[in-house]
Amino acid sequence: MIQNYQRQLDAKLSQLKYFFKTGLWQDIPPETNPLYKLWLNFLRVSFIMGRELAAGELNLRAMSLVFTTLLSLVPLIAVAFSVLKAFGVHNQMEPVLLGLLEPLGERGPEITENIIGFVQNIKVGVLGSVGLAMLFYTIIALVQKIENAFNFVWRVKRSRSITRRFTDYLSVIMIGPVLVFSALGLAATVLNHEVVQSLRGIEPFGTLIVIGTKLLPYVMIILAFTFLYKFIPNTKVKLAPALIGATVAGVLWISIGTLFASFVASSSNYTAIYSSFAILFFFMIWLYLAWFILLTGSQVAFYLQHPKLVKLAGKPLTLSPRLREKEGLWLMTVIAKRFCKKQPPLTVQELEEQTGLTNNAIQDLLGTLEKGGLLVELAGDETRYVPAQDVDAIKVAAVLHCLRTTEENVNYTLKSLADDGVDGLLNAISNAQAEVVGDMTLKQLAMGKAIS
Repeated sequence: MIQNYQRQLDAKLSQLKYFFKTGLWQDIPPETNPLYKLWLNFLRVSFIMGRELAAGELNLRAMSLVFTTLLSLVPLIAVAFSVLKAFGVHNQMEPVLLGLLEPLGERGPEITENIIGFVQNIKVGVLGSVGLAMLFYTIIALVQKIENAFNFVWRVKRSRSITRRFTDYLSVIMIGPVLVFSALGLAATVLNHEVVQSLRGIEPFGTLIVIGTKLLPYVMIILAFTFLYKFIPNTKVKLAPALIGATVAGVLWISIGTLFASFVASSSNYTAIYSSFAILFFFMIWLYLAWFILLTGSQVAFYLQHPKLVKLAGKPLTLSPRLREKEGLWLMTVIAKRFCKKQPPLTVQELEEQTGLTNNAIQDLLGTLEKGGLLVELAGDETRYVPAQDVDAIKVAAVLHCLRTTEENVNYTLKSLADDGVDGLLNAISNAQAEVVGDMTLKQLAMGKAIS
């Protein structure tokens, strides 16, 4: 009896292992029930996310952001406070801070009071030009660190240019708080309007208004996360994946925040051990959890926007030598065609959408072609490339050679294999390809004069 039960258990475990290793990643037939498709995709993303979290990379990024946040928090709030004071809505900052630090329980108001006290003690006139410059540098360094973390999640190798950092970052720092607090004030005004108040006594409008009022803070959190996911990464993020990722992060924020509040409430032992340092201890833990939640939601958005990587079980997209040549030559052809037709060059994000490759893979190919002297990057806010030479002078054979030999080290000599006939065979293959390609130029290929 026990042996039969053990065999059945082993069989079930084998089936489960096969399902998560092979069956889950197989193509889904078109006639499959839509709900079952949704369930399979949910399992795929959940499995990948679990493995990503276990790898610990997001954990390290979140921990590094905690230190940067501690250094930059007061300057950031000071600048936002100054901007909001000019619009007369600075009094709403304290309630927002209380809401963000709500998981800290009774310690939240104490930390909020300390932060507001630090901000009010900052006198811009006393700082001078150097001090003011350092204030803004600290803030920009924080946002840049945040961008690097999000770029890591989105497999983006290149950050914004220095010009874009100042323009984009400062615009968000200056205008963002005004828009957020204006939206909160507008929502409060609408809810307190006479028409809305009169509708409270009429069902079902009264119940809907009560539910809407309770859901409003959570909706604002999700919208704020959506904005971060769309703006911070140096790549184009679609609205739907960003919204779904923000919803996941919002649910985690509320759930983990509730659990953390319970932990803080029952942490009298930690208070006895750490004394006055306990408040800093809890604050740093919550900062770490907050960044970890944000990066997790961004990871979900990344995989939703790149379903091909989901089918690859979240493994890095590594192009084979054949695909590397094919995609690299295709990139050169598209860039050359738009150049010949005097059309504006495509951005890296637009090339990413057309190929279905990740930003990382596109950047690798473009970097190889740029290193080979075939492409040059245009100066501007967005990354665009044009041919580095006359397209009528670039040979297709030169493009293929660049893509094929990019990782070779000329200073390292391998043992000759000529005696085994390998070199001779490979040279014959290269010569045959050279005869097929001939003197075809990139312009001929781009304008449709390729060999059929």
